[in-house]
Amino acid sequence: METFLAEVTTPAWNEEQDAGRPWDEAVATLAERHPHQRQLIEAYRRRWPEMLAGPIEDTVAVLEELRATRVRLFALSNWSAETFPIARGRFPFFDWFEGIVISGEVGAIKPDARIFQHLVARYAIDPGTAVFIDDSGGNVEAAARLGFIGLRFVDARTLRRDMVRLGLLP
Repeated sequence: METFLAEVTTPAWNEEQDAGRPWDEAVATLAERHPHQRQLIEAYRRRWPEMLAGPIEDTVAVLEELRATRVRLFALSNWSAETFPIARGRFPFFDWFEGIVISGEVGAIKPDARIFQHLVARYAIDPGTAVFIDDSGGNVEAAARLGFIGLRFVDARTLRRDMVRLGLLP
């Protein structure tokens, strides 16, 4: 399995779907390159919902605290437009966001400035007063270059401490 994920359904291949490539096209193209892996590639797509892990409860708890303060909440995610609806239907906390921008719908993935600019324009966000949180240092750096207050997500405890430091939580 590790070899299949590292050498066939690679992170770079997955990013193409996150950037808007249709899954049917992605599976067909990859199966042409790896015909001996066709069944596994097709199963990877068909059984994707089974690979979706559950919520990270302590992080959702911090999100819930922020929600209670009535601070504006937005999500900006690298995600396939075809698979995000599965997650959205499974996790009620997605409804807590005032707006959600999904890379597969926009056609650009973080750290590309275009996806941040789309978020800003669509929801009238002032980057200078907005906090961007991500587990990828490159994404945080990209947001900071655009004027956001960038925070690297490490764990829920650190996130909560950062929110207190910024005056967003008591």
